[in-house]
Amino acid sequence: MTTAAVVLAAGAGSRFAGPTHKLLAPLDGRPVVAHVLDAVTAAGFDAVYVVDGAVSLVGVVPPSAVLVHNARWAEGQAGSLRLAVDAAAAAGHDAVVVGLGDQPRVTAEAWRRVAGTDSPIAVASYGGVRRNPVRLARAVWALLPDEGDEGARVVMRARPELVTEVPCDGEPLDVDTVEDLRRLGG
Repeated sequence: MTTAAVVLAAGAGSRFAGPTHKLLAPLDGRPVVAHVLDAVTAAGFDAVYVVDGAVSLVGVVPPSAVLVHNARWAEGQAGSLRLAVDAAAAAGHDAVVVGLGDQPRVTAEAWRRVAGTDSPIAVASYGGVRRNPVRLARAVWALLPDEGDEGARVVMRARPELVTEVPCDGEPLDVDTVEDLRRLGG
């Protein structure tokens, strides 16, 4: 069984009022998204797919990852997830573990723990609160929406019996605003 990581990083980041796109904003001297990619790489996936859109991540994404551009990024997260899942399916992967490019403090261990389950859908839980990353087995890929601004959450609400929570350590805070970035030390 092979498992690929998916980093969704296509959105506009419109709430971030900084001088650059939030994914490229410096945190500890490196772009926010670089921290996510470090954790994913350290987790040891069979492949890594990064979906960009509003801002190009060429030069930030390591050569070992597959960069997938979503030209229709403004239509919502579901389209980005679909592009990544289709790429993983074409490469023969059995599952994907999906996270967000703006969550730089989600640890490699959280990515590994979620990937290590055999549940159709596994979701990281931080202090009892569900957040990313989320593992999606091939069996549920057809259930994912093709459009809109929600991805796996739609399936998790409709089919709760498929979902397993995986307790994780780390800080799943999204960098949506300059204040969020400051809270993380940026």
